Amino acid sequence: MNDDAREEAERFRWIESEKAGYDLGEAAIQQWVARHWPAFVRGRALAHLTGRRFWLSMPREDFGALSRQFPHDRELIDEVTARLVDGADNLTLIQWAADTNRPLDRVCDILQRIDLNALRQRFPPPDDADPPHIVQG
Repeated sequence: MNDDAREEAERFRWIESEKAGYDLGEAAIQQWVARHWPAFVRGRALAHLTGRRFWLSMPREDFGALSRQFPHDRELIDEVTARLVDGADNLTLIQWAADTNRPLDRVCDILQRIDLNALRQRFPPPDDADPPHIVQG
């Protein structure tokens, strides 16, 4: 995908290799992909959608889209995206909104705009047959 993904994977490789006492090589990179790829993609996409960081892999028009589409809901956007970065799913967020008297319709609208399922489809985890996802391209 880009240098950020490769750097994260290489950092993981170094740490895990230090623990093992020898270089784990490409196996550690693949382990990072298996463990951390979805969270990496989710975090980058949310940063892009909120306008915090531009990510070349996302459409230019999506940069800051949440703030533009929901200009009066900045606090709610921050709460939803923070929970998503921490790994929450749509159902968990809907339950959280109901339990905490957040505006359920707006939470659902925000979740629909983020569209976690589309992220999973657009950025599937790389596998051995398709390593360009984690190298600069």
